[in-house]
Amino acid sequence: RFMKTAISISDDLFKRVEEVAGELHISRSQVFADAVRDYIEKHRNEKILETLNEVYSEAETEEERRHRMQSKRRHAKLLKAEKW
Repeated sequence: RFMKTAISISDDLFKRVEEVAGELHISRSQVFADAVRDYIEKHRNEKILETLNEVYSEAETEEERRHRMQSKRRHAKLLKAEKW
């Protein structure tokens, strides 16, 4: 299902949209739909990155540090045993 909508954009932007649509052999509507889809995905990715940065900015607990060090030692032993 599709929804028609009206937007206001500058003449320059409209001309650029027409150029891109012509180069890609797609409709102006498709250019706008693709642009909105990309914008929404970019915004979603920014929110994910913001959340990850928030989570990883917290200080490591003692339990997490111990686990990290154990894993590091275990992997070091595995690498020593590996034939290069």
